[in-house]
Amino acid sequence: MNMSFPAVRAAAVQAEPVVLDREATVAKACRLISEAAENGANLIVFPELFIPTYVHGAVWGVGLGGWSAQASKAWLRLWENSVEVPSPATEQLEFAAREAQATVVMGINERDPSNKSLYNTLLFIGPDGTTFGKHRKLMPTNHERLVHGLGDGSTLRVYDTPVGKLGGLICWENWMPLARYALYSQGEQIHVAPTAYDGELTITNIQNTAFEGGVFVISVCEVLNKSSYPSDFELTEELDSASDILHSGGSAIVAPDAEVLAGPLWDEEGIIYADLDLRKVIEHGQLMDTNGHYARPDVLSLNLNSTPQARVTFPDS
Repeated sequence: MNMSFPAVRAAAVQAEPVVLDREATVAKACRLISEAAENGANLIVFPELFIPTYVHGAVWGVGLGGWSAQASKAWLRLWENSVEVPSPATEQLEFAAREAQATVVMGINERDPSNKSLYNTLLFIGPDGTTFGKHRKLMPTNHERLVHGLGDGSTLRVYDTPVGKLGGLICWENWMPLARYALYSQGEQIHVAPTAYDGELTITNIQNTAFEGGVFVISVCEVLNKSSYPSDFELTEELDSASDILHSGGSAIVAPDAEVLAGPLWDEEGIIYADLDLRKVIEHGQLMDTNGHYARPDVLSLNLNSTPQARVTFPDS
């Protein structure tokens, strides 16, 4: 088997969205892609739900649970500023990736034109400007279930890319051991973990994932201030009651031996970088290969349903 080890300079973009403004946030993302590429990055990763913002529990969870007219209006604003795939918004991101000659992973609120729902989605965009994949979060966490629908196993995939075998999970999906193993089993080399959870346990989790899977892990969280919400935001009472700092970052990049290569970065916008030597993935396999010599399929195995789950099946014409 031929295995390539491309030179990879990874960038974790810890940034604040232009809250509930899709066009402005896309424009900011494109500027940050260009900045990261100017610093040599050929893999650029953004936070969970970066476009147009993460739905913080103290604001959206409390507000949408209230069954009020204001909740419906806030939902409508979020829906209107979310991203369809494909759309002019994705075309701008694709152009930026192509100009940067970089693989880009972007967290979005995805709007599905076939229904009225939103999904917590990662977009995978190649250096040729093509969106080659997406992953929808399998299980929205806690208050997110008031906002996002469920993904399915069809998007639990690892992709062959110019920067290696690339896969990812979103936020607390990274505590789902079977989801992690589904990616390891596909030969994953780089694991992206965009998140909104800015606790110290995130660092513990990504170090565990790196060592367990023998993969590089890029975890990136946004920073978000309450004051960055638009002045006419509908959920006024909930926003007023929330903390001034909604997300404090904590982005980091970790090697297969669990060494922290960059970060964690707290309390400010910034881009952290690390050079990933993919040969380290092979070196780590001598001690721990959960998909190889350290597996016991005769005792423990995983059944992955990768079939897209259709809501309606139409008879053949």
